[in-house]
Amino acid sequence: MAYSTNASAPPSGGFRWLQLIIGVVCMAMIANLQYGWTFFVSPMAKAHAWDVASIQVAFSIFVALETWLTPLEGWIVDSLGQRGPRLMVAAGGIFVALGWLINAKATSLEMLYLGAVVSGIGAGGIYATCVGNAVKWFPDRRGLAVGCTAAGFGAGAAVTVIPIQIMIASIGYADTFFWFALGQGGVIFVLAWFLRPPLPGEVPPASAVKVLQSKTSSTPGQMLASPMFWLLYLMFVLVSASGLMVAAQLAIIAKDYGVSQTVLLFGATTLTVAGIIDNVANGSARPFFGWVSDQIGREYTMAIAFTLGGLAYWLLGTAGTTPWTFVICAAIVFFTWGEIFSLFPSTCTDMFGPKYATTNTSLLYTAKGLSAFVVPLANVLKTYSGSWHSVFAVAAIMNFIVVALALFVVRPLRLNASEKKNPVVQAAE
Repeated sequence: MAYSTNASAPPSGGFRWLQLIIGVVCMAMIANLQYGWTFFVSPMAKAHAWDVASIQVAFSIFVALETWLTPLEGWIVDSLGQRGPRLMVAAGGIFVALGWLINAKATSLEMLYLGAVVSGIGAGGIYATCVGNAVKWFPDRRGLAVGCTAAGFGAGAAVTVIPIQIMIASIGYADTFFWFALGQGGVIFVLAWFLRPPLPGEVPPASAVKVLQSKTSSTPGQMLASPMFWLLYLMFVLVSASGLMVAAQLAIIAKDYGVSQTVLLFGATTLTVAGIIDNVANGSARPFFGWVSDQIGREYTMAIAFTLGGLAYWLLGTAGTTPWTFVICAAIVFFTWGEIFSLFPSTCTDMFGPKYATTNTSLLYTAKGLSAFVVPLANVLKTYSGSWHSVFAVAAIMNFIVVALALFVVRPLRLNASEKKNPVVQAAE
């Protein structure tokens, strides 16, 4: 695997930008499945006398299936050729709608878990397809394109934070599940039919970037045999777990701090303001840090982002107990967490090449599924310690570990591979 750092950027057509926009919108339509979940937890617990930890198992199931099945879904998309993206995303739209319809009718935890299974399968197919399509259409702007696509998933829920809360308060959580299922699933199903991968010669070749980038591609099997992949996987798990703990528990944390219902701005409560700002911060971080990483390198960008993230978790546990400090600290947490979904796919493709990028990045993305099972443990730790401070201290330490690995392990290994002009793994010719 030889590394390239110098070439010229050829012109690009406008059709690929339409493909990117469609992908972003589809990602926005599945954002509530993860980032809007926190607003449904307390109403469900109250209506059915379910304990919060048991309800959050559904969240873990959703995230696990939304991630662990993406390699298979990505392989199906690639195998179907030009039909792949539209068929997978259309099916995904049906599945995410059906999943929330099941949630609306769930009268048992088992039924709620079934809804999580169905919606997780659908969301994973949509996520893998849209990210894979962005990688294929934008070989010359990898970090930015993946960041924009992932931003749809991170920030998409921001515009529906207030409507969801208003609807839950007025018509109940079940009917809110029902109507959002139809609306989100319907938009995805319609847009799916406009998606397709690029034809040969339809996109520019990869242009020079300011980061180390492989000219050759490793197969999924070769990538899985590389210790560098598993190092990236460990780093992804650590950072993803810390962010998911907050994403799933935001409403509960605000309630425990006694600030959730405090009117903060224009009649909106602290939780509402935090929900809007956090989703915007989470989404904007992805293209921003993706672009930054194209300029200064993936590892340096990770070091900056995750150092700030570790400090943000610590501050949320020590100083986030007032309305405005809660909003500010939570926003910084989301801003320094969301970029993992642009940095890690970009780094993976830099290291292992673009040919199998859809499958390879999907394999790395399964780390998010593993990290989801840390979410219920946060409740256990909070109950054992009696406060959220210990949870946030652990999250901060996890981020600082990743900073050290990025600077002192990953970057030296990649530089060494570049200087010796040897592959990080045996590359496919």
